Amino acid sequence: MKINSPKISGVLTEKNFQDVFDEEDFVLEDCEIIGSEFVNEAIGRVQIYNANIQNCKFTNTDFSNSDITDVRFINCDFSNVNMTQSSIHRVEFENCKLLGANFPESSLGNVRFNHSILNLATFGSSKLEKVIFNECSLEGTDFYDCKLKQLTFEKCSLDGGSFEQTPLKGIDLSSSTFDSLSVTLSDLKGCKVSREQAVQLSTLMGLLIVD
Repeated sequence: MKINSPKISGVLTEKNFQDVFDEEDFVLEDCEIIGSEFVNEAIGRVQIYNANIQNCKFTNTDFSNSDITDVRFINCDFSNVNMTQSSIHRVEFENCKLLGANFPESSLGNVRFNHSILNLATFGSSKLEKVIFNECSLEGTDFYDCKLKQLTFEKCSLDGGSFEQTPLKGIDLSSSTFDSLSVTLSDLKGCKVSREQAVQLSTLMGLLIVD
């Protein structure tokens, strides 16, 4: 699946994330931020546009109602970050840690998570369209009541994940691995799985397979 990459200009101004407090409307744009720490903060709605952000730490920070567009995050730590009701479009997370990150009621479009950890993250009641998870760990991740469209899991670990009340039609799980999933039989209709996964899922749903 082809998605739109972040549109980031070649000329960016170096900034520190603390600079957001210098802006009345909490806007960061046309910038590059490297090695900044912004933890245990709550600033309400933040807007980040046209930015390259690398080696930064944002653990336990409240970014709810944020608007993030055309941004590339590299080697950043978003553990336990709150991004409830946020808009995230044309964004890449490369080698990032998003352990326990919260994205409920958010909109994600043209987003790539690459070689990142999203264990115990939550996306409840969110819309994800043109989103790629590539070689990511999503163990115990919650996709409850989500709308998924053109979403791809490529060689991911999905063990213990929850897709309750989330239709998986058109979603390909065949290259990923899991021992258990929370999903209903009706929501699996149209989902692409490997033969081995089909046996796993049937067993999880209480079916007895005989030769």
